[in-house]
Amino acid sequence: MTEPSSRQSYAFAFAMITSLFFMWGFVHNLDPILIPHLRRSFNLTVLQSALVDSAVFIAYFVMALPAGMLIRRVGYKWAMIAGLLLFAAGALLFLPAADTHRYAFFLGALFIIACGLAVLETAANPYIALLGRPERAVQRLNLAQSFNGLAATLAPIAGARLILVDGMPEAQLQAMPAAVRQATLAAEAASVKGPYLAIALVILVIAVVFYFLEMPALCSEPATQAGGALRRAFGRPAVRRAAIAQFFYVGAQVCVFSFFILYASQAAGLAQVAAADYLGWGCGLAFVGGRFAGTCLMKYIASARLLFAYALACMLLSAVAMFAGGLAGVAAVIGIAFFMSIMFPTIFALGIHGAGCDTEMGSSLIIMSIVGGAVLPLVFGYISDVTGKLQYGYAAPLLCFLVIAWFARTAARQQNPQAAMAPEGALQHV
Repeated sequence: MTEPSSRQSYAFAFAMITSLFFMWGFVHNLDPILIPHLRRSFNLTVLQSALVDSAVFIAYFVMALPAGMLIRRVGYKWAMIAGLLLFAAGALLFLPAADTHRYAFFLGALFIIACGLAVLETAANPYIALLGRPERAVQRLNLAQSFNGLAATLAPIAGARLILVDGMPEAQLQAMPAAVRQATLAAEAASVKGPYLAIALVILVIAVVFYFLEMPALCSEPATQAGGALRRAFGRPAVRRAAIAQFFYVGAQVCVFSFFILYASQAAGLAQVAAADYLGWGCGLAFVGGRFAGTCLMKYIASARLLFAYALACMLLSAVAMFAGGLAGVAAVIGIAFFMSIMFPTIFALGIHGAGCDTEMGSSLIIMSIVGGAVLPLVFGYISDVTGKLQYGYAAPLLCFLVIAWFARTAARQQNPQAAMAPEGALQHV
């Protein structure tokens, strides 16, 4: 691995890439605002509204392998710039989607955004993990991902006030002629234009900064054919297990966050804006607090063991969310946000540990498995629609956390016994 030319360039590269974690976290956490907004505008069922998540996470499945090949061909920096440009293009497409008031157009814009995010995540996650001492990779990635958690706090609060406009009461809407009702709902849907235009402009500015940014090279070994690297990466048991665990983790996270407003509205009787505040101040702060707390705890507890304990806690809280309801159920979901906070970066770092210059394709396989975010919300929505109770949908994330517990237990057993017992923060040798 090539060392950075200076501590300043190392730190600035880390800071700029960490800004990407914040930006994709921000746009992802607008999806729980979009779901009730578009559900009202297009009169969708819970299952139909879950297509918002499907459009986003199918893009990860489609783009992850091309992203890995792109990184191998042009390097991390230019791959990140390409991802930023796709991200900005998708955000700009929200303007014509709102003007035409077509649900399919909104889904298409979300798909383009997510294609950009897939490239960014495929590049940024391994780059952060590799940008420093290997024994600190899990902590370093959790630290960068903490800013993703900060975005999870801010996005619902800002999005609720910018997107969830006070619309016409349902009774008045139903009394309107069809054409007038359609025009009224189209005007409400247009509230997305300002926020997504602002996001696009910010992303374009970040792309310009990356154009001039000098980024340390991380791999000095000669690159092999992408197909050979993909086969070797898939042949690594740690990568395969991490891909399975990430499929279920992302599915669980999307279920918890995307349906929170609907859950809080139905189970606890909260208004949508109040529920969005609970999502931001409650789930968001719990999530970012869990990331920072987890990063600190990993100085004393091996990451796989901590992941196992957190997965068990999430299983218990999912059961509470299913059967308690009311504010107790809302509190349980906020607790899930805290304990699932370390899961994505920890699974990712454990999966690519020791992959060397096969890291790009191993990263692609793990990012590809983010498609779980497209599948599990549909299961959540189906269970909710069939049972007539949204809270029973939490059976889906409960199953997901069971799989993550299996991954964590296996990862702990596969570690060197001395390394498994020693806290990661205690391994300070270079």
